[in-house]
Amino acid sequence: MDGKLNLFSVIAKRMDWLGQRQNVLADNIANSDTPNFVPQDLDDSQFLDVLRRRLTPVDPQRTHGTHLPGTAFRDGPARPGDQKQPYETSPSGNAVVIEEQLMKVAKTQGDYQTMTNLYRKHMDMFRMALRGGS
Repeated sequence: MDGKLNLFSVIAKRMDWLGQRQNVLADNIANSDTPNFVPQDLDDSQFLDVLRRRLTPVDPQRTHGTHLPGTAFRDGPARPGDQKQPYETSPSGNAVVIEEQLMKVAKTQGDYQTMTNLYRKHMDMFRMALRGGS
């Protein structure tokens, strides 16, 4: 990629990661009755690190003296991919909380849909450019 961010490659990698995460979450839900099962999750900090290395923050500029100065997002909170200490464990030792897993599934689905929309919008821009803007 010679130092430049290839948007389509990044979107494809993110969609692949989201698909893998969905499989892990489905496995967690499927094992919700398995004794001593500890739920797993994937770590997305590598993806965020790639974005931080490749994208330079843009500082907002004030166009009028009465506008408030903006702030650029520099570092976000890193979320560990490993399962946190479970706050709820069944008597059999199972630490899967169905509600928590379903919330993660819903977030993953929303993120996947966002990536699909980004891909579609960028393809639409290429089509418009090739047609001459009409």
